[in-house]
Amino acid sequence: QVQLVESGGGLVQPGGSLRLSCAASGIMFRIYAMGWYRQAPGKQRELVARITSSESTNYADSVKGRFTISRDNAKTTVFLQMNSLEPDDTAVYYCHVEALPYWGQGTQVTVSS
Repeated sequence: QVQLVESGGGLVQPGGSLRLSCAASGIMFRIYAMGWYRQAPGKQRELVARITSSESTNYADSVKGRFTISRDNAKTTVFLQMNSLEPDDTAVYYCHVEALPYWGQGTQVTVSS
């Protein structure tokens, strides 16, 4: 059974930082690209960052230079370090196994003063 469990969300002030984690089980983690997506109220889910099995990365233009995606294959975990957070970053963040129909339950990130 595939499970993706996100953690690390919360309430943070503008300019603050959060680190999201997504622990995966039930898949051969190291061979899959992993993605972080987000969905704000009334908006479509969008890709935030993606990391391949060879650790190539790509980012949405809106988060370049502020967010960093990484992975630890030994711990079957993917991370999203989010710095210089802005109110527009407020959303539910999901991790996803690229090329497979598996999503985590999501973790809420709220950026507000």
